[in-house]
Amino acid sequence: MKKVMFLAIVMLAMSSLAAAQFVAGNWSSTVPGGVTAPAKGFTIDKLGAHQNGGRGCVGCHAPHSGARGNGGVMTWNGTSYVSTAVDGISGDEVLWGQDLGPIYAASFDFPDNPDDATRVGLLTITETSPERQITGIAMCLSCHDGNVAKGAMMTNQSFEQAAGMLPASYGTQAIPTLLGADGGSYGNYKNDHPVGPSANLGAVGHGAINGAKGWFSLAAKGGVIAKGASFTGSAMEEFYKNYGLPTIIDARAGAGWATDATANVDDAYVVCTTCHTPHSMYTTTAKLNGVSKGTVPTFFFVAAPYNPGANVSSGTKASSATQFCRQCHFSGPGGANEGSGISIPTAF
Repeated sequence: MKKVMFLAIVMLAMSSLAAAQFVAGNWSSTVPGGVTAPAKGFTIDKLGAHQNGGRGCVGCHAPHSGARGNGGVMTWNGTSYVSTAVDGISGDEVLWGQDLGPIYAASFDFPDNPDDATRVGLLTITETSPERQITGIAMCLSCHDGNVAKGAMMTNQSFEQAAGMLPASYGTQAIPTLLGADGGSYGNYKNDHPVGPSANLGAVGHGAINGAKGWFSLAAKGGVIAKGASFTGSAMEEFYKNYGLPTIIDARAGAGWATDATANVDDAYVVCTTCHTPHSMYTTTAKLNGVSKGTVPTFFFVAAPYNPGANVSSGTKASSATQFCRQCHFSGPGGANEGSGISIPTAF
């Protein structure tokens, strides 16, 4: 009996130790440059929530037969795939294993521009939409909509929250993972960041990146926003030294901003994958002033350093979670420190 009790106590202690590894901010090892990296004992697969309960890659990319390979009900009517009386394609782009049918021709009513009341408007995706709208928006919505697309394999709660990875300041109420079914009225997208051709840099207005647009020019069709001549010595360059610009000129530039047929920086628009990567939930790489600083924390599949549990040292450092947003929302009263003449390090 004593041996059994001793074994139980040891097992309990080990499980408590494992649970502690989920706590945000438990990033103990360091890499060159002093930036913290995941502790070696942080034993969560990098796919995180996108393990899909163990199905892994095939939860999204069915290697055979598209959505039908994932147990879907889509059938071929001689012209196209049909699901719930909505025509669509299945698996014809990147072996996508979710039903895209309901997304096509549906309207997604994203919010007005809060700065100048310019209407961002409705986003409607069709089978003939530019590929970046399909791969960067429609495929994400096929799992994360919950309104017209309801086949997603999820509980509508953030994986990080369910696993106890977030700071206690987030509270206990579930953080939804569905855009069109987030606990309010179904089909309400007014509390979601706009995406699509109308959500472009030109529409952002004076309150955000407008003051920084002169420092960038868009490479033809590549979606890459490159440094312009006036970048040197600018406030944006100082921001680049303190946090980097992963979404604008570093790792996510080519995979992020979408351009259809123009090299005008004003026409570069946001898609879901501008900010998020589906393949790495809680780690990413960082650059400061163009120099790699290794692996650093991120959350919510954000494709850049984004740690809500970063130690900001009583305000003497800027949280990487805040800095991420400031890349675009640089100017104005809610903008970056550097735009106001303040330069402090980033806490990763």
